[in-house]
Amino acid sequence: MRASQSSHLAVALVLLIMGSSLEVCAQMSPPASLITLSFEEALKRARSINPELSAAVMQQQVAHEDRVQARAALLPSASDSTQYLYTGGNGTKTNTPIFIANNAVHEYTSQIDVHEDFGAGQIFRMQRTRWAEALAKTQVEIARRGLFLVVAQDYYGVIRAQHNYGTAQRADDEAKRFESLTRMLENGGEVARADVIKAQLQSIQRTRDLSEAQVSLEKARVDLAVLTFPIINDNFNVVEDNSVPPLPDFQEAQQLAKRNNLDVRNALAALSVAHADVEIARGTFLPTLSLDYIYGFDTTHFAFSTDGVSNLAYSGQATLNLPIWEWGAQLSKVRQAEIQTAQAKVELSFAQRQLLANLNSFYKEADVAHSELQSLHESLTLADDSLRLTTARYKGGEAKVLEVVDAQNTLTQTQNAFDDSVLRYRVAIAQLQTITGGF
Repeated sequence: MRASQSSHLAVALVLLIMGSSLEVCAQMSPPASLITLSFEEALKRARSINPELSAAVMQQQVAHEDRVQARAALLPSASDSTQYLYTGGNGTKTNTPIFIANNAVHEYTSQIDVHEDFGAGQIFRMQRTRWAEALAKTQVEIARRGLFLVVAQDYYGVIRAQHNYGTAQRADDEAKRFESLTRMLENGGEVARADVIKAQLQSIQRTRDLSEAQVSLEKARVDLAVLTFPIINDNFNVVEDNSVPPLPDFQEAQQLAKRNNLDVRNALAALSVAHADVEIARGTFLPTLSLDYIYGFDTTHFAFSTDGVSNLAYSGQATLNLPIWEWGAQLSKVRQAEIQTAQAKVELSFAQRQLLANLNSFYKEADVAHSELQSLHESLTLADDSLRLTTARYKGGEAKVLEVVDAQNTLTQTQNAFDDSVLRYRVAIAQLQTITGGF
C-alpha cells in the first residue's frame, strides 16, 4: 500500500516538474509576430496550400508528361541487347549444338536495335494528349477562380464580422449610457421606474449581442486562418479596403464572359478529347508498320573480330501488321468513344446555357447590391441623426423611452445591414469575375 502511494507521489512529482519546465519554456519562447494580411497576400497564401488547386496543378503536370511520352512514341528508339547463350553439344569432333534452333555451343550477341513504329493511332494519341493538357490547364484556372471566390468570402467576411463587433460594442456602450441616464433622471423624479427597467433590458440585450458578435468574429477569423495558414495562426490583422470596386456595364461583362469563360472552354476541351478517343478507336482498324535496324555482332567469340575478320554487321527488318478479325472488340471501342462524344456535346450545350444564366444572375446580384450600398449609406446617416436627436428630446422630456430604444435598434440594424451589403457586393463582384476572368 505504501509502495503504491510512493509510486503515485513520484509520478505526481515528475508531472509537476515537467509542467513547470513547459511553463518556463513557454515564457522564454518569443511570441509569434503579428501578420498583416492584405487580400492579395491572403490569396497568395491560400493558393500555396489549397488541396483542390494543388490537385489540379498535379493533374496538369501529369497531362504534360503524357504529352511528352506521346511525342516520344512518334520518334525512333534505340536499345542495346547483350546476351550469352550456352548449348549442350553433341560430342562429335565439330561439337555442334543439339538444339537445332541454336547456332553454336557458345554464342555471344551484342546488338543495337533502332526501332520505329508507324500508325495512325500514335498520331491520334498525340493529338489527344494535347487536348488533355489543355483541359488540365483549364481545370487549374477553374480551381484558381473558385479559390478566389472562397478567399473573398472569408476575407471580407472577417472585415464584416469586425464591423459587426464594433457596432455591437458601440450599441452596448450606448445602452449602458442610456441606462445611466434613466437612473439619473429617475433619481431626480423626472422619469418613471418603467423607463429604467426598459433601458436595463436594452442594456442586457446589447451585452448578449456583443457576445454573439465576438463568437462570430472568432469563427470568421478561424475560417480565414484555415484557408491561408498551413498551421492555424490567429495572430493576424486584415487590411480594410474602403474603396468599392466598380461594376462594368452589362455589355462589357458579356464580352468578357464570351472570351474568358472557363466552363465553356473546359467543355470544348473535353469534347476535343472525346473526338480524339473516337479517332484512336477507329485507328485500330488501320495497318501499322514497324521498322528495325540492328547493328552489332552474333558470333562464337565475344569480340569485334575473329582471325582478322570483322564480326560487326547490320540487318534490317520491316513488319506490316494488318488487323483482320477480333470479334467486334475494336468496333465496340469505337461505339464507346462515340457515346462519350455525344455526352460531351450535351455538356458543352449545357455549359453555354449555364453561362448565359449565370451572367444574368451574377450581374443582377452585383447591380442590386451596389444600389443597396448607396441607399443604406443614406439610411445610416439618417439613423445616426435620429438617435442623436431622440436622445436629446428624451433628456428634455419631449420623447418617450421607447422612442430612444427604437432609435438605438434602428441605428444598429442599419449599420449591420450596411456592413452585410458591403460583403454582399464584394462577393457578387468576385462571383461575376469567376465567369468573366476579371475586369
